[in-house]
Amino acid sequence: MGARRVSPHRAVKPGRGHTAADAGEAPVDRTREDVHQAVREEVAVRADALWGVASRLHADPEYAFAEHRAAALLSGELERAGFAVERGVAGMPTAFTARSGRGRPAVALLLEYDALPGLGHACGHNLIAAAGLGAALAVGAVAEESAGSVLAVGTPAEEGGGGKALEVEAGVFDGVDAALMFHPGVYSWARAPLTAQVQYRVAFHGRAAHPTGNPTEGIDALAALVELFNVLAVLGRRLPEGSHVQGIVTQGGTATNIVPEYAEGLFGLRAATTPALEDLTDRLRECADGVARATGTTAEVERATVRYEHFRDSEALSERFAAHLSRAGIPLSPPVPGVYLGSSDIGNVSTRVPAIHPFVAIMDEDGSDHTPEFAEAAASPRAREVLVAATGALACTAVDVLLSEELREEAWARHRAARTG
Repeated sequence: MGARRVSPHRAVKPGRGHTAADAGEAPVDRTREDVHQAVREEVAVRADALWGVASRLHADPEYAFAEHRAAALLSGELERAGFAVERGVAGMPTAFTARSGRGRPAVALLLEYDALPGLGHACGHNLIAAAGLGAALAVGAVAEESAGSVLAVGTPAEEGGGGKALEVEAGVFDGVDAALMFHPGVYSWARAPLTAQVQYRVAFHGRAAHPTGNPTEGIDALAALVELFNVLAVLGRRLPEGSHVQGIVTQGGTATNIVPEYAEGLFGLRAATTPALEDLTDRLRECADGVARATGTTAEVERATVRYEHFRDSEALSERFAAHLSRAGIPLSPPVPGVYLGSSDIGNVSTRVPAIHPFVAIMDEDGSDHTPEFAEAAASPRAREVLVAATGALACTAVDVLLSEELREEAWARHRAARTG
């Protein structure tokens, strides 16, 4: 799927991004709309190949941190197109970056490609990967090095593991001016209402005893864990909108004739904002400590997963994406107030750089992702239409980031205000 590099400062004739210089004519200054048209043509030329990539990923699902074939396929396409590829970034074998151009400004296109165990690509990451790939290739084909950098970032383990969060901490997004991706869904929303999320392991230590032989000597760790579930159920009635705790028992004893000396639960915490998640984490610790004091046990509370921060939308950039997508006949609306669509490690990226994560529907609103029906929709004719349209909109938005200093300044100003507000 490689293509020649075309100068962004020359007029583009219709057809496959060819320039006046290709035909021996004198270079002509061109507007940003000319560049938009050039990248749309590049996307159109690649439409079949991009759908082929999405279909290959869909037929061969791989899971968190084990997406070896997907990473090889995607990074290989970028490398063949002349991108400088680095594999194994941030200590993850299936993470990669691919760069075209140099210096600032710099725009990152994000590629997710992990699947769900038992459900395959029931979140549509096959489409996310193909769209990010196509947008990076299209922009790389029309932008010369002096325009800045196009960075394609392979991000493993969004469904569990937090590849983007690890990449943020490793500095992958340092020096980036915008991070762009789209997500297939059941709504077409310009902004993603994504909550903060983390999991904690809570363990109680008691003392074993025979329940009839010497019951007074026992301290029941399982009873303490059960009591924690009861306390959290009461707490849940008073939590703010978007916050909840859901837990499971992971260890509860070894035999019915032994008072359990150890019990453990895993608790998933979500909240509308990262500060609210921090507050909820404090509440969990307080509840566990209170139960331990009441039951004579000892409690341990430790984080079990990478924390996903809530998503901060770059309105300046998401408005551009929505405008470009509307040209393909797909309008985006604001999200419905009070409706949240889960959590994602794109939230961690959005704390560092202006970012977008719009949703584009590939099935009706009465459906849901993370279902067999959504997995089927991710390989449907409608998914192909959305893929091509979203790829073009991502590519045009990336062009805007590279060519408009005013847009970059606005995006960064709003980003900094949101972080300090």
